Amino acid sequence: MKATKECYYCLMGLLHQAAELATEEPELRAKVIEEGLVLLDREFSTDKTSIATATPLHRLVRALTGNPDPYHRIKEAELGMAAEVQRSLEHNPEGDLRSCLVFAVRGNSIDFFKDLKEIVGEMGEPVEFAVDDIAKLEGELEVAKSILYLADNAGEVPFDLPLVNRLGDYAAVTYVVKESPVQDDITLADVERFGMVKELPRVITTGTDTPGVDMDMASAEFKAEFKAADLVLAKGMGYWETLTELPAQGRVFHLLKAKCQPVANSLHVALNSYVAFLR
Repeated sequence: MKATKECYYCLMGLLHQAAELATEEPELRAKVIEEGLVLLDREFSTDKTSIATATPLHRLVRALTGNPDPYHRIKEAELGMAAEVQRSLEHNPEGDLRSCLVFAVRGNSIDFFKDLKEIVGEMGEPVEFAVDDIAKLEGELEVAKSILYLADNAGEVPFDLPLVNRLGDYAAVTYVVKESPVQDDITLADVERFGMVKELPRVITTGTDTPGVDMDMASAEFKAEFKAADLVLAKGMGYWETLTELPAQGRVFHLLKAKCQPVANSLHVALNSYVAFLR
């Protein structure tokens, strides 16, 4: 999915957010934003994905501030928020594939910058998929032997676990995280630090620090695993923005909430719609 003009302003907001999280020094923060805006103006193009611009912006913020993980505290807070939200929900699904998919996509609403009550309210509402390819997914699962589960934000991991376990009844599942920090995406160090490794099946990384995954930057291991997998479950908007640059193969199942207008438009759904799309 190529960037739109609207993405420029989102990336500008992202730069300010990352700079504020990375340092409390006003002068350094101002310098980061100034240099980041220069980079944004130079790199932004509607001929490439927004991720292709967001990645160097995040790298600039980390390099100038010397902070290797500006979203470190946000990830901790999101996991705490996830625990609170789970306690407020009526049940965690066990077994039923659709229920597990609904539970997992609810996690896509976790956002530290939202009020907890607002998030709990959103998660308590019924989930109806504007694009619903779950029946197609079930057909693919019947013959799949290997599944890649591409994880998104840290706060979503607890919501992924029932689905990961359910998918494991069909085929061997590999959970894919980021190699190094970018935004609030879950990393290999995070799953180890937060004690999640014992709850997950085999874990690998994309080999890079891009939101979603830029295949030009991904590791040889990830590219080989991606090519060999019978089915890929891609969680969140970042993977929609990046993997749609590849030809449709009928084996990538996108599970997400369309939280921005350009992504919603690309999917031909209303803003904030839930999507379960086999592409």
